[in-house]
Amino acid sequence: MTDRASLAATLTDVLHLRQPPVAISFTDKVPDGVRTWDGTVPAGCRFWQEAGKSVFATTAQHHDLCALGTYTHNLETDAAHESERGEALKVFAHLGYVREADIPLIPVLRERRPYVVYGPLADFPMGPDVVLLFARSDQSLILTEAAQQMEGGLPPAMGRPACAIVPQAMNTGRTALSLGCCGARAYLDVLTPDVALYAVPGTGLSAFTERVATLARANSILTAFHAQRRRDVESGRRPTIKESLAAMQAGD
Repeated sequence: MTDRASLAATLTDVLHLRQPPVAISFTDKVPDGVRTWDGTVPAGCRFWQEAGKSVFATTAQHHDLCALGTYTHNLETDAAHESERGEALKVFAHLGYVREADIPLIPVLRERRPYVVYGPLADFPMGPDVVLLFARSDQSLILTEAAQQMEGGLPPAMGRPACAIVPQAMNTGRTALSLGCCGARAYLDVLTPDVALYAVPGTGLSAFTERVATLARANSILTAFHAQRRRDVESGRRPTIKESLAAMQAGD
């Protein structure tokens, strides 16, 4: 098992993920043996779902149906695409969804690369720039606890556009939480109402995974402890910490 496969297995097992961790890399060259995407998607975020199945490379043209996605990922575009983005922003502004003052606040990838490679972390052929996790709120709890301990602070809870979570994690070198956006939730079947996105920079993936595993085990034990105390209190008792621990262990 490769190191990336081991990290993917650990994250999946300790967090009980329903979707595999997805890796993303921005590169000047497509790795040998990696196929180029040959279909059409309504937005680049759809690649996050497809990346759970296989490794593939994309160019800016594969992302060009989403004017905001090409903006956040700093992909090369032509005049027609820039005009399309302008039209989209007019509609967003009219709805009060993305106002002109909001645009400078949207994270944009600092460097431009011609290819974006996607795939399952377990099978990824190169070091990922970002790893995306599809996490429920209880899973995000553990991830944010790990971020607090590893990074000395809490990750931002981001909204639209969902694709901005990638440059946010890459530009800052820190993890990020995204609640998605209405577009991503329309395009991705795996982004169900109970699921959010969590991005981990590839540079700190190993240490972060180790901390997540420790906290997942701690949360499992403490959940049982708190459940025991609830049962005791609801039955009219006033247990001490030691008594609750003893009752929990006796129930194992």
